[in-house]
Formats: sequence, structure tokens, C-alpha cells
Amino acid sequence: MQSGLYVGISSQIALERRLNTIADNMANMTTVGFRATEVKFDEVLSKTRNDLNANIAFVSQGNDYLSTRSGGLSQTGNPLDVAIKGDAWFAIDTPAGEVLTRDGRFSMRETGELISTMGHPVLDAGGAPIQLNRAGGTPTIGSDGRITQDGNVIATLGLYTADISKGYQRFDNGGVIPVEAAQPVVDSFDVSVAQGYVEESNVNGIGEMTQLIQVNRAFEAISAMMRDTESSFSEAIKTLGGTR
Repeated sequence: MQSGLYVGISSQIALERRLNTIADNMANMTTVGFRATEVKFDEVLSKTRNDLNANIAFVSQGNDYLSTRSGGLSQTGNPLDVAIKGDAWFAIDTPAGEVLTRDGRFSMRETGELISTMGHPVLDAGGAPIQLNRAGGTPTIGSDGRITQDGNVIATLGLYTADISKGYQRFDNGGVIPVEAAQPVVDSFDVSVAQGYVEESNVNGIGEMTQLIQVNRAFEAISAMMRDTESSFSEAIKTLGGTR
């Protein structure tokens, strides 16, 4: 009977984690380039002490992963706004190290350095900061990421891939720091960029609200089940305790 309480507790812990990811996703519905967090739960079997052939199924705490679904493209007309088409990331240099981001809202410092919205240098494929000519003409960015000013190619936007499933940490403005080092994209026909566009968040608001309702209902159902189990357990103790 007590195993039912333990199973219920494990379920509530898992639901709480999913609730936290839903809240985070909803808070970033308008964050440019944000990729939603999903959680994968696994079944964990445990043998009971009284019967080694009986398995009790618990739910794991879950593993986070990022949705790879691309967000919609929004046209801005800003020549330094860039959106990625395909499975790749921009890289920026931060105090926390190299960070990957899909947020392509770039600008230029007085010194000509290309920077992110948070003021971090944008990197090229070699990992070096991109330097533009402040006194030059309007930059043109090709689909391959090449940046041209006054008819001359002066830099190439770095596009990177990383196996996020190996683990990651979140960073400001939808950025991520992968556990496994990112690698530059080389001659990929599936990846390109669009100048004058930004990628919207890939969070599905309706889907998240639906899951929020389902999680709340599941939490309430498990809470009711645990209350019933605890009540039955208490009654059993009273009955057995009164037996002589």
C-alpha cells in the first residue's frame, strides 16, 4: 500500500518539472529565436522487498531537451537582422564562453564590431569576432552568410551545429551553452540565412496551454489518489491495532 504513495510522489515530482518547463516556454513566447524546452520521462522499475518477482513502476525525474522545430520568420527590413533556415546556430563570445543562439538581431558598434542584442561579439566560422567597416556602405549578407560591403567580402557569419542532446545550459535571450563543443557548418545545403528577417520563438502557445491543463488535472488526480491511499492505510492500521 505504501508503494502507491511512493509512485504518486514520483509522479508529482515529474509533473512539477514539466510544469516548470511549460511556464518557461510560455514566458518566452515572444523571445526571438527561442527554442522550447521539452521533457522526456522514462519508466523506472523497482523490486518490492516482500515479493522479488513484483515490479513497481515509478516515473523518472525526466530529461530536458530542446525542440528542433523552427520558428516562423518575421521580416524587419533591418540589414543587420539575420534569420537561420535549417538546423544551425549563430555563435557569440560572452563572459561565460561561446554561446549558441538563433537570435539574429545584430548591430554594429562604433568600432565596427558586429554584436548581439546583449552586446556580445558575433563570431565567424573560425571563432573570431566579425569586424565591419563603420564608414562603409550598407552590409549585404548572402544566403551562405557572406557579408559584403562596397562590393568586397569582408567576413562570413559563423554557422554552427551541436548535439544539444548531450546536455546544455540556458543563457540570456534564448542562447544555449552545449556540453559538447559546437562545430562550424561546412558546405551544408540544408542551412542558409535570410537577411532582413528574424526567427520567432518556436513555442506553440495553444499546445502549451493544453499541456498545462493536462498537467494540472493529472496533478489533482494523483493528489486525490494519494489521499485515498493514505486514508485506507490509516483505517487498516486502526483496524489491525484494535484486533486482539
